[in-house]
Amino acid sequence: MAIGLVWFVNGLICKVLGLVPRHEEIVARILGGKFAHEVTQLIGLSEIVMACWVWSKFQHKLSAWLQIALVGVMNILELVLARDLLLWGALNSVFALAFMSFVFLVNFKVDVQRSS
Repeated sequence: MAIGLVWFVNGLICKVLGLVPRHEEIVARILGGKFAHEVTQLIGLSEIVMACWVWSKFQHKLSAWLQIALVGVMNILELVLARDLLLWGALNSVFALAFMSFVFLVNFKVDVQRSS
């Protein structure tokens, strides 16, 4: 539930509703400003879809690998190209790693323990 909530809140609140303008600034920095608003909206909608996928538990291991990859790539890009726009600067990477680890543990390690 919590993992889906992270995707949903970031997608809807931060990007679709635009309540955290820094997200659009990061997109503009990485992809250029011409379509930053539209791309940010699409990213937000995609995050809402990811939340629904997580909550559905459909192919949850595939979902988990995709989440880990997306968060990893996204954070590397942000760290290299827009570090000054990140809420906690380089420390964002620690939070990203923690989230990626949590996604992994919930989707892989917990399953192994349940089947024992």
